[in-house]
Amino acid sequence: MKKLIQHHTIPCYDTDASWRLKPASFMNLAQEAAGQHAVHLGFGYDDLIVTNTAWILSRVHIEFVDTPKWRDDVTLTTWHKGLDRLFYIRDFVMTDKEGNARVKATTSWLVLNLETRRLVRDPDLMEEGTVCTENVIETPADKVVMPKDVEAEHVMDHMVAYSDVDMLGHTNNAMYMQWAMDAVDYVTASSMPVRQVTINFNHETKAGDCVSIYRASVRKEDGIHVYVEGKVDGTSSFTVEIVF
Repeated sequence: MKKLIQHHTIPCYDTDASWRLKPASFMNLAQEAAGQHAVHLGFGYDDLIVTNTAWILSRVHIEFVDTPKWRDDVTLTTWHKGLDRLFYIRDFVMTDKEGNARVKATTSWLVLNLETRRLVRDPDLMEEGTVCTENVIETPADKVVMPKDVEAEHVMDHMVAYSDVDMLGHTNNAMYMQWAMDAVDYVTASSMPVRQVTINFNHETKAGDCVSIYRASVRKEDGIHVYVEGKVDGTSSFTVEIVF
């Protein structure tokens, strides 16, 4: 099957004070769907680990058209679009009972050699017949750059701990989104709906790392853009642009 389809009911623990699905919770659902679909198509975790390689999420762009809320019944559909330069592209769409798109996302993935920490580019990794070229978002996730004309303020330090780390021993991608939302002032984060998110994963973090988190806000015609960057010893670990 070129597409994986999953049905969910939004639980209370995945929502915020406004009952809306949290961005990090959507990312958790998406990464599990991606993993299951890759297994089905023959290039999942078990297939890659025999060559000591693994999928690494590099960039994500999410558009919250009409964010689902607690108890909403939704359908999450995902498919992969093949290789684009260094990146393997995978799209997602979350729809309601009537088939209306509530959340759209496009993601860019890399294959990493777990021993050398070098990227692997293998055009033969997946069979051509598994590719679906349909675009839920036409343009792949862009690079996020902190604004040059606004000084970023240091918001907090986060020590990477047990609850942050995934099965590969580094910080789970959704946790970076959670840290970013925590870096936004609470009134904005809890009352204003997130309209778009773009996140770049620049350098992995592991348990014991101290991540210094910085924030800069810019008001534009289309809303409030909050930029968040996490650094470890001056090296950027992640950058996020959140549009409210």
